[in-house]
Amino acid sequence: MTSVLVIDDSGVARHKIIDTLRDRSLFDFYLEAEDGSRGMEVLLNHPVDVILCDMEMPVIGGLKFLEMRNGKEGLMDVPVILLTGHEDRESMIKALEEGASDYITKPFDEGELVARVKVQLKIKSLQDSLKRSNLLLYELSHTDPLTGLCNRRCFMEAMSREFNRSSRAHTPLSLVMADIDHFKKINDSYGHQQGDAVLVDVAELLNTHLREYDKAARFGGEEFALIFPEADIPQAAEVAERIRTETGALSFDGKLKDLHLTVSLGVATYPRGGIRSVDDLIREADSALYAAKRSGRNRVETMRLQT
Repeated sequence: MTSVLVIDDSGVARHKIIDTLRDRSLFDFYLEAEDGSRGMEVLLNHPVDVILCDMEMPVIGGLKFLEMRNGKEGLMDVPVILLTGHEDRESMIKALEEGASDYITKPFDEGELVARVKVQLKIKSLQDSLKRSNLLLYELSHTDPLTGLCNRRCFMEAMSREFNRSSRAHTPLSLVMADIDHFKKINDSYGHQQGDAVLVDVAELLNTHLREYDKAARFGGEEFALIFPEADIPQAAEVAERIRTETGALSFDGKLKDLHLTVSLGVATYPRGGIRSVDDLIREADSALYAAKRSGRNRVETMRLQT
């Protein structure tokens, strides 16, 4: 679905433009506004593919509208064709420098108007397609293909971001490292395909314990990481214990029906002890995880507190 927004203080001019474009069936929706202020309201509340805006209007004209659009994230890619009643070279140059995509002198030739709008509509379509492709590539490069969780690259970016935020705001940041116990035996006994199914089930379980701003990642192999902003050690350890308990209660079908799964978890929190970096926090959570493994597995251990 495509839409055009026509901004002009003259109702006659707006309707003439809309009728011209509608006759060529260029858009699915035709929006209009009597000045730049109202045009911005429409733009903020409706998806728009092309804007035609009068240069001179009594309240907010074309240049001011461009300035307002440029100040709104996500709207700068919407092409704006300015309409002007006279050819003022300096004004047009300034408009193009401010982000206008094109301009048309009034009274306009209908064929020229349609041709220029088609060009901008095509450009917008190509831009949107490129954005979708880039977003897909970003998601693919940041997502573990098996579990759908954040991958290690995504995890490190999130950890860096949250660690810096925690440092600035002086709020706690907890990291939980979780490792499926004896996972190699699962692969050896049931096959890698069944092992993959176990990983997917554990990932789904982890997701049920995340708040909106938490993040779960597949750190590598059968090891997972969970980032809990604004959570201290007791809070993170409580979540880790729930995960441990619910993992032990998982049931499986088919070849895995007799499998009893357990998981070991390590918890670390910043700011604590000698933690000064993301690597320090990961190391402490890993150390706690290994302590859980050494103590018999199927348990939660927290980092050693330094005095």
